[in-house]
Amino acid sequence: MKNTLLLLLLAPLLSPSVAEEGRVAANTSAVGSVHGATATISRSVSRSPYEAPPDHFTGKARVAPLFSPNAPARASAAYVTFAPGARTDWHTHPLGQTLVVTEGSGLIQFWGGPIQRFERGDVVSIPPGQKHWHGATATESMTHLAIQEQVDGKSVDWLEKVSDAQYRSTASAKGSATAPSGQPSRAQQLMGDFSPKLAELTDNVLYGDIWERPGLSKRDRSLATVSALIALNRPDQLRSHLALAIQNGVTREELAELITHLAFYSGWPSAVSAVSIAKEVLPAK
Repeated sequence: MKNTLLLLLLAPLLSPSVAEEGRVAANTSAVGSVHGATATISRSVSRSPYEAPPDHFTGKARVAPLFSPNAPARASAAYVTFAPGARTDWHTHPLGQTLVVTEGSGLIQFWGGPIQRFERGDVVSIPPGQKHWHGATATESMTHLAIQEQVDGKSVDWLEKVSDAQYRSTASAKGSATAPSGQPSRAQQLMGDFSPKLAELTDNVLYGDIWERPGLSKRDRSLATVSALIALNRPDQLRSHLALAIQNGVTREELAELITHLAFYSGWPSAVSAVSIAKEVLPAK
């Protein structure tokens, strides 16, 4: 009897606590529902790469899709890997395109414009409606991430093929970074009339392949080449390579220090000759 009476007396005091426990449980449930939201993960095994259609590509290219538009978003993306010599057809994108180069080096050309070369790590922006093509060089494969947006369900308009003649002209033009677009390369100017094959090998193999290999930066290749030409006392070739070294990021001060260093390894006369040539070629301070 006493216990029953005690419970009756305590009931009003216990009720708010019980109610509060109920509110806490409800709030915990609500927070749990928010925290329970999960991201959509597209597993790599669920996305199958495929060969790029020959209707729109020349040569071997492989597409690895990443994602398609999911309204209201309208962007899509894919990795595209081009074998040496492979390229797209001429085409446009209604809202433009961004290429992020992840491996190798490649070429791009806007309609009526110069051929441009891009390297791993570069980001290429293509304006909306700009007619263009892009692909690998003749000697090296290339992979880029392509990102574009759709308008009315379409992200690209395909046009005519890039002919072999068009591509061959870009392949030889790329060989000399110092030649303006549409102008003969330095090798073609120096020996193309007498030994066109040697000029072609200089452009396509020496500059088009060896100088573009990723194992050394162009700056480092310039330092190695200038050092060899000073040591061999080759003034004619040294003139052009000193200018190319500046273009590739070697400073005047670094070249002066290089010549001083080489005086003790290649001979004083070679170093003195190199100083005279450098004073002719390099811009004054």
